[in-house]
Amino acid sequence: MRRKLYEVQRAMRARREAALRRGVVAVLDVGSSKVACLVLQFVPGDAAGEDGRPTLTQGAFRVIGAANTRSRGVRFGEIAEMEETERAVMTAIQAAQKMANLRVDHVIVAFSGGRPRSYGVIGEAEVMNGAVRERDIGEVLASCELPEYGPDREVIHALPVNFVLDGRTGLTDPRGQMGRKIEVDMHLLTVGGTPLQNILHCVRRCDLELAGIVNSSYAAALAALTEDEQELGAACIDIGGGTTGLSVFVRRQMIYADAIRMGGQHVTSDICQGLQVSMTDAERLKTMHGGLVATGLDDRDMIELPSILGDWDHDRRQISRTELIGVMRPRMEEILEEVRGRLDAAGFDDLPSHRIVLTGGCAQTPGIDQVAQRILGRQVRIGKPIRVQGLPQSATGTAFAAVVGLAMHTSSPQDECWDFEMPADRTGARRVARALRWFKENW
Repeated sequence: MRRKLYEVQRAMRARREAALRRGVVAVLDVGSSKVACLVLQFVPGDAAGEDGRPTLTQGAFRVIGAANTRSRGVRFGEIAEMEETERAVMTAIQAAQKMANLRVDHVIVAFSGGRPRSYGVIGEAEVMNGAVRERDIGEVLASCELPEYGPDREVIHALPVNFVLDGRTGLTDPRGQMGRKIEVDMHLLTVGGTPLQNILHCVRRCDLELAGIVNSSYAAALAALTEDEQELGAACIDIGGGTTGLSVFVRRQMIYADAIRMGGQHVTSDICQGLQVSMTDAERLKTMHGGLVATGLDDRDMIELPSILGDWDHDRRQISRTELIGVMRPRMEEILEEVRGRLDAAGFDDLPSHRIVLTGGCAQTPGIDQVAQRILGRQVRIGKPIRVQGLPQSATGTAFAAVVGLAMHTSSPQDECWDFEMPADRTGARRVARALRWFKENW
């Protein structure tokens, strides 16, 4: 088992280091409504490496290519038609490469499907030589007893969110500190194995090297939450096209993630069926005239409905904006009610702060913050992604929170359990190795 973990770590690090050596990596958000791609260039630092070349400062990057296209073949954040999805991914990648004027070999992908599930696991170990070292971190991580989450699911995140050293809690990195006993709280996030394998296979078919895969709601929160919100406690609700992702942060660590298989496409479908228009026209109505809170003026604001038969002269129809809102609001309320249930089950009320941030494409719907505040009963704001160097104006809206957060994660990734060498003579190590077996097979 030790050999397997060693190979997993070597494979991950090799791809990451290859991307950093070249100084260019792409990040890709494969969503249900769009595929977005950013090409990142890392800025050389002042110091020189052993070979005399300038080193790369990992946190310093700029966007040199950006593109997005309509997603095809993706439902609920999962691939339903491989060839259609491959075509959409290639379109986005090639357009971003053209803008950057270079070829990209390594890509890090955001994944929103697979019905994510969160588990909290704990472990403890003795510190060997007084000061905490890498080996001690590996020992305590190996001691974690993993839950039986089933053979059809795979681990994509194993995040040490809190260390306790001789009773002192709240430590994010105890390395170098003196102590005798070390404990860890780890957040384990699993997803369905088949949807994940499909994403990996699609990337391979596009002749790309996969350098990482990240949960979309995790990535969106990195871009949409402020530092204070991540520290004190906040939930990020990423309302996308096919899924609504949830992530909860406290002390700058993600402690919970989940997803609801409903999103903006369900609102579009309701308009299509309720008003008897095509899906294309329903999407246009939602984008141009939609909202969730009606006023007296909306009763007089009339909207021309396109004819479903194409006979404009004999099939002209009009509705008020209030009627359109009446079609959209029930579905959005249903999504938010489900979000409230998931947050209550996760113990969100126990956090020191109860702020909620809405992001994703549907967060642009007028009035959604008012409806969310009433249903969730907490302070709500709309979270646009923070600005990063070189990001085009067209990619600064809430719909691009996941891909921008993915870029931030690429520049400053959090340590995960497979970044440490774990001993093979511990049951926990064997369990972790078994849980991470798919990395060796697919990376």
